[in-house]
Amino acid sequence: MKHKNWIAILDFGSQYTHLIARRVRECGVYSEIVPYTITAKRIAARKPTGIILSGGPSSVTSRKSPLCDRNIFTLGIPVLGICYGAQLIAKSFGGKVAASKKREYGSATLKIRSRGSLFKNLKIIEKVWMSHGDKIIKVPKGFAVLASTNSSRVAAMENKRLKVFGVQFHPEVVHTPNGKKIVYNFVRRISACPRSWDMRSFVKNAIDDIRRLVGKEKVLCALSGGVDSSVLATLLSKAIGKRLIAMFIDNGLLRKNERRAVEKRYKQHYRINLKTVGAEALFLNALRKIKDPERKRKVIGKTFIDIFAKESKGLGRIKFLAQGTLYPDVIESRSAFGGPSATIKTHHNVGGLPKKMKFKLMEPFKELFKDEVRLVGKELGLPDKIIYRQPFPGPGLAVRIIGNITTERLKILRESDAILIEEIKRADVYKSVWQSFCVLLPVKTVGVMGDERTYEHTIVIRAVTSADGMTADWARLPYKFLKNVSNRIVNEVKGVNRVVYDVSSKPPATIEWE
Repeated sequence: MKHKNWIAILDFGSQYTHLIARRVRECGVYSEIVPYTITAKRIAARKPTGIILSGGPSSVTSRKSPLCDRNIFTLGIPVLGICYGAQLIAKSFGGKVAASKKREYGSATLKIRSRGSLFKNLKIIEKVWMSHGDKIIKVPKGFAVLASTNSSRVAAMENKRLKVFGVQFHPEVVHTPNGKKIVYNFVRRISACPRSWDMRSFVKNAIDDIRRLVGKEKVLCALSGGVDSSVLATLLSKAIGKRLIAMFIDNGLLRKNERRAVEKRYKQHYRINLKTVGAEALFLNALRKIKDPERKRKVIGKTFIDIFAKESKGLGRIKFLAQGTLYPDVIESRSAFGGPSATIKTHHNVGGLPKKMKFKLMEPFKELFKDEVRLVGKELGLPDKIIYRQPFPGPGLAVRIIGNITTERLKILRESDAILIEEIKRADVYKSVWQSFCVLLPVKTVGVMGDERTYEHTIVIRAVTSADGMTADWARLPYKFLKNVSNRIVNEVKGVNRVVYDVSSKPPATIEWE
């Protein structure tokens, strides 16, 4: 999808880069993360309205530090550098950056000298979030200091003529209370980017693009029953009608009664052409004795594609395969579009796909965050029970069973998970919790039940709060609730004698265990 007004975000490996993209979109402007190695010529060809340089773990004082194309600053496009990005600007224009005697991390008090342009509508004193070991000790010629902290004399700077700005702090994080205003000032005022990004316009443009791309061809949609694939199937149905064939593959790694619920929902209520394929034995055989999570994802991705190819033979000529891939999936699987950040895990529908396929891949949501897909669902008229369904991983329970996957272990996890979700809904916290599920550990522990010794499985309860799944905090569920769920699982699920609660946030952990 082409965007006339948009902000390019050059990724230097910051864990907060995705948050910059979200903050820009909250201003009603499309943003896209691109590799820091992108050339000025390529940037100019795509015509962004503004450019943001992200933070990163490197030091500009190092010979091996990542550098952007210096000509980007000569394009006449406003530029904002954040943390490392600000230091890179200082270095590029002849300023000086050096290691701080004391690393500045956490909350800091920003003293603003000039409240024009970048700091318009802010107070003279603002709280900001710092995370850096180097600092700018001399501003380049043509730049003025806009703000300072006790530890950083140059906490913000500006070249008014070139419209190039740098801030040492992170306006994109929630710990900078008025950071959204700073992003807004750069995007809407300095870059003069009009409000043009919302889900109503996305739906209209997506339908036009799908019709233009597909023509008279058929599209096969991978339907899992989750939010992303459900919204995708509805969008495709609206765009191409009966030329959409939704295929639901029961891989044996689903939640309790999932297949029955999906078939009932889509055949009876949505009139979508649905084909169901039972493939439990095929997947379990392919996953036999595989413990490594990356191998699990790749095997599942390949098996899905093999089944799609085989089952589609009797459906006539099908050129396209549609998937509900989201922006976070792409970011985590492809190392932030070539940036220096690490690949966190391969998503089965992104990095897990084989290089050669008979289908042409169609991913209309690969620019969207989860909350944006939910808004698309609302635009398409889907009910809340689908739109606000908690995320479920494409590889299913395979990445919630640590170690070998067997029929017995699947049954234990499936029953435990069903109890947790039932209680989460009963407690009326299903919507407020981003994701809640059980994990089965490859560990047995000693217990005592009915005055007899037991040696049985351990279940982990995982529940987190989040805005987009890129960062998350563990949910503070009441002790009484956890006690009730634990008692039910131990008493109702044969083979479990211990339940524990995961209190890890992301980062450093991920939401899923694998």
